[in-house]
Amino acid sequence: MDQVKVITFNPKYVNSYIELNRQWIEKYFKIEPMDIAQLENPYENVLKHGEIFFLLENEVAKGTCAMIEHGVGCYELAKMAVDPISRGKGYGDILMEEAIKWARTKGANKVMLLSNTILEPAITLYKKHGFKTTHLGPHPDYERCNIEMELAL
Repeated sequence: MDQVKVITFNPKYVNSYIELNRQWIEKYFKIEPMDIAQLENPYENVLKHGEIFFLLENEVAKGTCAMIEHGVGCYELAKMAVDPISRGKGYGDILMEEAIKWARTKGANKVMLLSNTILEPAITLYKKHGFKTTHLGPHPDYERCNIEMELAL
């Protein structure tokens, strides 16, 4: 039986955070300046204002996501990725639940995220966890983003 758990940031898994995210971004889009900042310097651009989570299966990182503070009471769910061979196991649900639980412990009253509507499985996951669309159309931070969603806590 596989041992699955979610942990907060451990530098041992930083390369998994980078590679899992590069895989999905490069498959559908292109790496943008904000991606480079968050992937190449996670200490300054994520951890200083949030947390990075890793879903481990038998101590191997199979998924990751970040929560980045976005003003008082708000966190952005960002850089969520699951290894393609591990999809369909509910790992996205587990990561999402842990990230939301963590935001609540930090006193957040909402979690927001940016995505693209072509990523239908991701949008379905977000809706399943209660996220509602707050904006459709271009976004100033990412060329690829055309949907903003929010979850009230």
